[in-house]
Amino acid sequence: MASARATPGVTMTHPLLYEINTRCWLRELSDREGSGITLANVPDTEFTRWRQLGFTHLWLMGVWTIGPRCRSLALNSHSLQNTLNKILPGWTKDDVPGSPYAIGAYEVPAALGGEAGLKIFREKLNATGLKLLLDFVPNHVGLDFPWVTERPQLFVQSPVKVPGTFEQQTSAGPRWLAHGKDPNFPPWSDTVQLDDRRPETRAAMIDLLQSIARRCDGIRCDMAMLLLNDVFIKNWAHFPAPDPATASEFWADAISSIKQASPQFLFLAEVYWGLEPRLQSLGFDFTYDKTVYDRLIDHHHADLQKYLLDAAPGYLARGAHFLENHDEHRIATILSPPEHRAAAFLILALPGMRFLYEGQLEGRRIQVPVQLERWPKEPANPEILAMYKQLLGALKNSAVGQGEWKLLRPTGWPDNNTAQHFIVIQWQKSPAEFDLAVVNLADRSGQCRVQPAINGFAAREWEMRDLLGSEVYHRHGGDVEAQGLHLDLPAHGAQLFHFK
Repeated sequence: MASARATPGVTMTHPLLYEINTRCWLRELSDREGSGITLANVPDTEFTRWRQLGFTHLWLMGVWTIGPRCRSLALNSHSLQNTLNKILPGWTKDDVPGSPYAIGAYEVPAALGGEAGLKIFREKLNATGLKLLLDFVPNHVGLDFPWVTERPQLFVQSPVKVPGTFEQQTSAGPRWLAHGKDPNFPPWSDTVQLDDRRPETRAAMIDLLQSIARRCDGIRCDMAMLLLNDVFIKNWAHFPAPDPATASEFWADAISSIKQASPQFLFLAEVYWGLEPRLQSLGFDFTYDKTVYDRLIDHHHADLQKYLLDAAPGYLARGAHFLENHDEHRIATILSPPEHRAAAFLILALPGMRFLYEGQLEGRRIQVPVQLERWPKEPANPEILAMYKQLLGALKNSAVGQGEWKLLRPTGWPDNNTAQHFIVIQWQKSPAEFDLAVVNLADRSGQCRVQPAINGFAAREWEMRDLLGSEVYHRHGGDVEAQGLHLDLPAHGAQLFHFK
């Protein structure tokens, strides 16, 4: 639990991740440049822009091969057709490659530049100072994956037809292989469920993971919690279990196999259901923090403050905090521009992985299905463009994400409860300077007091300058220690105070 004054932090790397929809991005670049752009010839301006914005990691979402059976299912999906008719009138079959999460092979297709193009891209990205993340889908593969015909024993299966299965001929006769699924939703009809209970399946997946790891600097693991032993066993209890079944946790074995050779290799887990601490304990560097997202968009600011203050420091610093990704609605359609600015500032100022999605910085409003490879035309929102430029520029010139952090506890007065809407994060990377990231999430002005937790603070005079504005104050540390630092912010206000 947090102390009465501050949650102690730890010094570590706090990445700034940018997710790119690879196919849509390359299509847009090709249209803009008037020539075919693949991973092999991405313009230098893209790398320069990412570096200038302060990103440390780039996630190329959807870079692997999608097979013809999966593409056919996408093209014949009535729900997808209806969505595309709304967001992309005049779309053609060439715009729909299929789902990148129904992987046909962990190989980069020639249309995206092939394996040679990926190698060139990674080298240029690393030379710019950024690291590359790629997808790993441990729960299932696409219908076109070679193992479906070559190694059908690796999949969850039944000797007879049951709901959620399809027939597959094997050397032992016909078997009914299960489609991949999340227990809360219908099966994904373009996928085949890997049987994580089988030792040979785990061995094959770890070999595959090692192959991917040689081509990037980290992976984002899709629906990672589905492979926890108890989750998997419950989800597939109605299918015959292998004998013997594996007893160890897949992620502990898989992550250690990679980290032994590459200790700095980064593992990011997509995870929900409160299972984040378990995946962190098994070796994940960062895990999705959907709680922060949900409480922001639901405007449960007091609950969010309590959640952050009560969270174990090590847990919070390994959260991946976001307002958008390819699964969520565009934040510009959910929050007003002032709310968006306050929420974005918070996400960027929290410890852990800060996570932005392509189009978020421009204020895109249309959520694009992952099966599509062409963005709908949308003009950039100048207000949101300017907002992210200011926030990212100010943060680059601060200690945020770079030093030791502490979450400070805002306090109020008996007749003023607005402090419950404040989040205050202290960052320090040198003894005589520090930064306070302050945000008021409420739709009204608010006030609070906080106590900076800085060694020797009371004995010094401090200049307090807002890096997001023009305000400059001078405070004596002894006065602040006696009375608290008074903060007064307008509705959805955000300030980044640099103290020296």
